[in-house]
Amino acid sequence: MGLTDLFLAQLMDPFRIGIVIALVVTMLRTQADTGTWKPLVAGIGFISVLIPLTGVAGKGDLVTAILVGLVSTSVLVAAALLVRTLVLRVMGR
Repeated sequence: MGLTDLFLAQLMDPFRIGIVIALVVTMLRTQADTGTWKPLVAGIGFISVLIPLTGVAGKGDLVTAILVGLVSTSVLVAAALLVRTLVLRVMGR
């Protein structure tokens, strides 16, 4: 599996998408105490390592899956924050 295929597979992974949404919601609820960037960076790192380590063995190089996971999870977090911003702007908040 090439890097592009791995990246696209990670972007379309429903488990990864669900965890990213939960990460963003949790960050928003605890933002006053923990800030914005520390929880997001820690969560992106956690998700990027967790999924390849618990996935089915034999799908490729673990380090490559983690590094591509950092990029794909960051893209998903950015997309979630963008959707939140657009929704709040449309609602007038």
